[in-house]
Amino acid sequence: MRNKSRMKLVELMILREDIDRALEYLGTKADFQPRMTLVTPPQGASLGPDADRDLGTLSALHSARAYLRLSEPTEFTGMPSLPTDASRAEASRIASAAAELQKRELECATRLDEARGAYDEARAFSNLRVAWDQLDHLTFFSFRIGRIDPASLGALRESAGGRAVIIPLGDDPGRILAAASKKGRFALDSELKKFGFRQLEVPKDFSGVPEGVLEGLKANMETAAAETAEAHSARETYAAAYRGEILSLIESFTLSAQIREVRGELESTQLVYRLSGWISALDAETLMHELDELTEGRIAIRIYDPSEIPTVRDGTEKVPVRFRHNALVKGFERMVFSYGAPLYGTVDPTPIVAFFFTLMFGVMFGDLGQGAVFFLLGLALASGKISLLRRWRHFSPVFLAIGCSSMVMGVLTGEFFANANVLKPFSRAVTGLWGPPRDEILALMPTRDSMGRLFAFFGFTLAIGFVVNVIGLAINIRNQFALGHPAKAIFSKTGICGAFFFLYAVFAALRAVITGGGFQWFDYVCLGVPLALLFFGEPLSRLMEGERPVLENGVFAALIGGFVEILETCSTYISNSVSFLRVGAFALSHAVLSYIVFTMTALLGGTFSAGGLLVMLFGNAVIIVLEGLIVAIQVVRLQYYEFFSKFFTETGSEFKPLRFRYKESHNER
Repeated sequence: MRNKSRMKLVELMILREDIDRALEYLGTKADFQPRMTLVTPPQGASLGPDADRDLGTLSALHSARAYLRLSEPTEFTGMPSLPTDASRAEASRIASAAAELQKRELECATRLDEARGAYDEARAFSNLRVAWDQLDHLTFFSFRIGRIDPASLGALRESAGGRAVIIPLGDDPGRILAAASKKGRFALDSELKKFGFRQLEVPKDFSGVPEGVLEGLKANMETAAAETAEAHSARETYAAAYRGEILSLIESFTLSAQIREVRGELESTQLVYRLSGWISALDAETLMHELDELTEGRIAIRIYDPSEIPTVRDGTEKVPVRFRHNALVKGFERMVFSYGAPLYGTVDPTPIVAFFFTLMFGVMFGDLGQGAVFFLLGLALASGKISLLRRWRHFSPVFLAIGCSSMVMGVLTGEFFANANVLKPFSRAVTGLWGPPRDEILALMPTRDSMGRLFAFFGFTLAIGFVVNVIGLAINIRNQFALGHPAKAIFSKTGICGAFFFLYAVFAALRAVITGGGFQWFDYVCLGVPLALLFFGEPLSRLMEGERPVLENGVFAALIGGFVEILETCSTYISNSVSFLRVGAFALSHAVLSYIVFTMTALLGGTFSAGGLLVMLFGNAVIIVLEGLIVAIQVVRLQYYEFFSKFFTETGSEFKPLRFRYKESHNER
């Protein structure tokens, strides 16, 4: 139950040439929490030419990844290595080649759009007798008619390429019509001028779009389409060939960027970086040895106990808390840390939380089939094969645990997906071993024959509450002594006086119920003494701790404070105990909801009818989702308010190691 990881403070003096590799090692191990004096660089300051170059390379790689339509990684696939000169050169080559492919594909797509637009517009006007001077106002293309040396016609066509259509007019090979897009008309004029083109005046009665132009534009469009398809194919081929290498390089340069960001926050001189932080005592020797080997002895390491740190001794710095739990208990750590981290050196409540959360959830949500759904969900989370559930993978032990407890309670209550008949043979066989066979081993639905067992069940839930309260009190007493606060451990309502009062009150009440007798004189003494000590708790605490004056605010204030303490103690213990009746109440409500679903299914013809099957499926879905959520909230509430409130009077600091993740928002430092 204690924090199993004793912590040490490590101070590292690392040469500039080794700092990146040292940070890479620490981030890979994820066992070191930096305790560094942050040095904020001046706004706009550069991290150096290598950093600026690597950031530019990373940006180019991301552009290449986006163009090649490769999915961005969500996390590092194993810790990548830092970039080398060879990987930098390879990254530049890959990014440049992808940029060339992108440029080519964009040009092909632009030519295809222009060629398709010109052809469509020319075809639309092919049967329309429009005057020649009006054709020049069309959106996509323009015409030139003139004369050229017939011997230069072939060279002109080759020079114009796919940018223009050159068509002879009539029987005279020297008279041509040149058509190009509006965007390319200036380039067309330049080409025509090089080959001695002389523009002719078009007759006023010349109209329409010549058929040869349509054929040429269509051929031009088909050529552009083929080039575009070829560019698409080249992109897909390149993406398939370099996918793994591109993603690996992106991870490598991402790690480099994150390391340089951390490096920029460290104290440093021109030659040395200073880095200090917390590490588990179990890992300290390994850290020293491996860092020494990594830097070939060019590192200075000093290790301190927390008690040697002045800021820890005066309370201005808290030693981070690190737990070492098995997989099952580890799943419940977030439940503890969401309330607060225990102080270093105090009791670790996580195993207790795991046990009672599992127990109370199962008691309130007993159904063999519905519990199996939670169990299967836990298996799915643990496998990590479902991408939508992968981010919740660390909760798999919780679902596995509550699934098992719900199934066990379901066997006791005879429920299987709200059906009370499936488990009847098993229940009759088991109960017949010690008496008349019954349909349920544990009957929760109120009947004339089951009321006694139902009251016993509610007594069991109160017993759970009693145990939880007592454990919380024991943890607080132990913690207060460990933290050097003996007065709080003795004279508080959650200390020895309050615990003795609570335990004896329960003992006296049970004795009175069992024996039928009343309270005796010694009962009043045993209850009155701890109450009197609680009444004078504050002045007694100041007296024990050597604080003066003992009555800090006077006699009257001390009397008022004493009365308030007594009232608060009594009301707190009563409410803390009665709160656990909700465990039985929710177990009863679950049984009632299951009975309603079972009855409605039977009224509609059973599960083998369409209506009955629909009611069964919908009813179970509502119970699993809605009631499952409500029960989970209630269990968390009982843990927080009835258990944690006993000893979580001050929170500590959670151990958050230096760990590099692909996404910046997921970084833990």
